[in-house]
Amino acid sequence: MELALARKNPNIPDAKHVAYSKSLILKSLDALDGDREAHRRIFSMEREFQGKIRAHISALPAASAKFKNFNTSPFVLMFYAQSKNYTKISEIVGDILPAKRFSSMETSAGRMMEEVALPVYGWEIVPSGMHTPNSALDGRRVEGDVLKVVTLKSGPRCLNDEMSENFADNIFAHGPAWLEESGAKTLDFTYGVLYGTKKQSNKKDWHILGKLAAKLGTNNVTHSPNRQWSMGFKMGQAASSATVRVGDEWWGFLGGRSCLLEVCCALIRACVRAGASDDAGTNYEISDLKDIVSLPAGLAEANFAILQNSQIPWLLFLMRHFCDELND
Repeated sequence: MELALARKNPNIPDAKHVAYSKSLILKSLDALDGDREAHRRIFSMEREFQGKIRAHISALPAASAKFKNFNTSPFVLMFYAQSKNYTKISEIVGDILPAKRFSSMETSAGRMMEEVALPVYGWEIVPSGMHTPNSALDGRRVEGDVLKVVTLKSGPRCLNDEMSENFADNIFAHGPAWLEESGAKTLDFTYGVLYGTKKQSNKKDWHILGKLAAKLGTNNVTHSPNRQWSMGFKMGQAASSATVRVGDEWWGFLGGRSCLLEVCCALIRACVRAGASDDAGTNYEISDLKDIVSLPAGLAEANFAILQNSQIPWLLFLMRHFCDELND
């Protein structure tokens, strides 16, 4: 008990439970149908996603690839064979290729999301070579005297303690250079996460703020990060800030209230063709998936311009990744 208490940092803020309503999602989608500017952004991202995904898929391991290039664990292969009750090598080979393709996509998907979405909403992609002042940055935007910069990670559990320390070091060491290069006076730093919620986070993201505050010293911290997901500080004589924004919060900061919905619609249009959908009585191996992808109670069908009926379950499926609970 004493060990558990010692491990919990009392300064880490609480994370609110994020619940989405399917009905409100569909209502927002209906409003999106009448927004020409939103359509323009969605179609632009759809085209970019299609091009990048096709290029990536063409470079994935092919069925003719050599086994030496797959770097498989012999132990995992045996455990998986036992779980599937395999008797033939050909059976497990049929699983290795898609598994490696999936793994490769996970590695590059976050960067593709950044490269497509940031410019659409007026942000600049930052070339961030290793061991350079910009190595911690993925995007930036100047608004008046404010330089907004962001480092992005795909999911809420991507950080460890060393990475948190490195991000704090980068802000502390290179923040003045970022400002000087941009001509802005105030720095607004965001640690952004592309999906998930703060409740799902391992809280290493908050440690960026805690460690930055320690490096700056009490005299330079104007708004403590203790029990908060943001902080204020002085960089030179300028008032600056650093904030953790996860999932929907990041997308809202990037492009406004409808940004996440627009991005999801663009992804679906780029990746999932309209066609037949699962029957209402379909039972999925993942036990709660039926509840997630089914339409709200009392709504037999929905008609939208931006997505077809068969694509609506995919929208609900995607949106579940940005909340802790999805209700009717």
